[in-house]
Amino acid sequence: QVQLVESGGGLVQAGGSLRLSCEASGRTFNPYHVGWFRQALGKEREFVAYISWWSGVVTDYADSVKGRFTISRDNSESTVYLQMNSLKPEDTAVYYCAAVLVKLSRVVTDYNYWGQGSQVTVSS
Repeated sequence: QVQLVESGGGLVQAGGSLRLSCEASGRTFNPYHVGWFRQALGKEREFVAYISWWSGVVTDYADSVKGRFTISRDNSESTVYLQMNSLKPEDTAVYYCAAVLVKLSRVVTDYNYWGQGSQVTVSS
């Protein structure tokens, strides 16, 4: 079992940057893969990015954030980051990190553990 603690959200102007952090409380993420998802008001939760726990790191991004967002993890494998650059008003949402065992996935329902969510608001 893994408990996820998120931090780093806030209010930023369009074109600005934020970095979200997701910490595995009291342990490393090994062997869980980690995904970031977001949910805008009145919309369904959607995939943003994922990163594998393997030493040969595998990442994937939603088309809407590709080239602007970067997912990474620290060497201790206990924290995963989402660096968000060139933010747009349509990036406004609650961002969630989540962990899944075995299979890398873009599907919300495949993930077993979720953080509490972190609000990101991008003003125009």
